[in-house]
Amino acid sequence: MSTVPAGAAAHHPDTLAAAVEVLSDGGTAADAAVAATLASCVAETTMTGLAGGGHAIHFDAARGAVDLLDFFVAVPGLDGRRHDGDPVVVDMLFEDEAVPYIIGPASVGVPGVVAGCGALSERFGRLPWARLVEPALRLARNDCVLPPTHARVLEMLAPALTLSDGADIYAPGGRLLQGGELLRQPGLVAAFEVLHEEGAAGFYTGTLGAALAALMAEQDGPLGAADLQAYRVVDTPAHRVDHAGATVIGRRDLAGALETLGGLTDLHGADDATRAVTIARALHGPDRHGDTTNVTVVDRDGNACVVTTSLGLGSGDWVPGFGIHLNSMLGERDLRSGPLVPGGRLGSMMCPTVAVNGDGLVAAAGAAGGSRIRSALVQVLSGLLAEGVDATTAVTRPRLHRDGPLVHVEPDYPPAGVEALRAAGFVTRVWRTRHHFFGGVGVVARSGACGEPRRDGAAAVL
Repeated sequence: MSTVPAGAAAHHPDTLAAAVEVLSDGGTAADAAVAATLASCVAETTMTGLAGGGHAIHFDAARGAVDLLDFFVAVPGLDGRRHDGDPVVVDMLFEDEAVPYIIGPASVGVPGVVAGCGALSERFGRLPWARLVEPALRLARNDCVLPPTHARVLEMLAPALTLSDGADIYAPGGRLLQGGELLRQPGLVAAFEVLHEEGAAGFYTGTLGAALAALMAEQDGPLGAADLQAYRVVDTPAHRVDHAGATVIGRRDLAGALETLGGLTDLHGADDATRAVTIARALHGPDRHGDTTNVTVVDRDGNACVVTTSLGLGSGDWVPGFGIHLNSMLGERDLRSGPLVPGGRLGSMMCPTVAVNGDGLVAAAGAAGGSRIRSALVQVLSGLLAEGVDATTAVTRPRLHRDGPLVHVEPDYPPAGVEALRAAGFVTRVWRTRHHFFGGVGVVARSGACGEPRRDGAAAVL
């Protein structure tokens, strides 16, 4: 029987190193995923952070059980605080399209990343919490390299990321950091020292929680101490779809990734033209911008844990003394699936997944990239499950992404596929370079592990 090897995939080499370190030290998949997620809050702060939110899936190999944890941002206002000031609006340039975003204190939702990490550690971990914080703390003390693709994200998000304290971090001396340069975030040293000593709860009821609440009071933001104290991780019902002989398990996300995969024709043996048109037709629905990151881990016992997190753009507000950039999730209208009720959750397009069959785990995968989560994840999982390609091929081969009648295709997409799309009535845009726009996938499967090259990701098999 073919099994999934112990391994991990992440969107930064230092994030991966944290997962591998903890796995090698006898940690479970959840332990390694927590350590890597915390490390990503140092190495990948253009995409995520301690004050962000996320979702996770955990697969218990011995029991065949799946748990989904919702630790996405919650709506503030439980203590009656409101923010009636003018919104802060910045324009983000997505290629040639300027998209306005609302940031500032009114955009800050109640953070969930630290609570989610604490819940994963407590429920599925083996090593002490302090041990899981160590890689992130060491990384904060020693600085980390900004990969080239992360530098391109920084350039795109600079209007939000370089506000206030962010100017010294991302544009020291008035110049944006370039790929290969060191990212220095001294405030995060103090933040992770507190997390190391106080545990995850300290982010909500301890030193960090008090500092965050004080900042929001000073900025007249809606988030208060009552919101932090009331925050809880929520168990999410598992959603299952069948595809190519496997059952794929995840959550019902706003973009409908699993529904799309479940309705996709089995592409085994399909040529380039058929494959392109079939996938494009399946990917109907609105396009949404946004960015995230993802960690995928499988341990030696066959347990899997996938964690997807995001900060949004970041609100431009930083917790003094701790270097924590607050999220801007309330400013993303596409995440509002209903009225904003204090204590309620915002919606999300995140969809960490596992695929299983009669022999057990087939693959664990997660994706980053807003609405491109769905298109990237569907293409990678279909490649693995239906077309039988290996993990590296599934992640690295060229992708497409549909936005209404327009289909974006990567520059090396098969010409026959592009021609077939046009013949089917789609408008195609062939990009000049490979780009993180097309999503970021991390997968650990029976055929190996692969991190997303579009985001300078990395993977390892133990």
